[in-house]
Amino acid sequence: MKKEQIIIFKSIIGNILVTSDKNKISKINTTRKKTQNSKNNLLINAKKEILEYLLNERKLFSIPFSLKGTDFQKRVWNEILKIPYGETTTYLKISNILNSSPRAIGQACGKNPILLIIPCHRVISKTSALTGFSALGGINIKKKLLSIENIKV
Repeated sequence: MKKEQIIIFKSIIGNILVTSDKNKISKINTTRKKTQNSKNNLLINAKKEILEYLLNERKLFSIPFSLKGTDFQKRVWNEILKIPYGETTTYLKISNILNSSPRAIGQACGKNPILLIIPCHRVISKTSALTGFSALGGINIKKKLLSIENIKV
């Protein structure tokens, strides 16, 4: 079995760490670690797509990924994957769809292992307040991602 591989690169939201597990992306997150190159084609393609997204040159990702989490977290993340580029939804709307609480939806967002591809930044409070995102780099990164997609909140 192949060991996890990583790439770390600079971006407009800080250094980004991407991890691959076999032939799928298993993690995308911000990091304070130093940049690290990779010869892995999947990681190189992930870096390319992420940088294109952050430059507003890409709206959809094509890199394969795997979700690791509880069944509930996966249900939340799969619902979030349905939010179109440039649009938002609320924790409350997702909680109504999944028959859960907005707090539980927020907690699942906080455990999102694949920043950007699973666009938790598109989930906001019912009052349009920007909340959450502390595990993924903070509200400033959420604001930046919404701004890239031309979303005004």
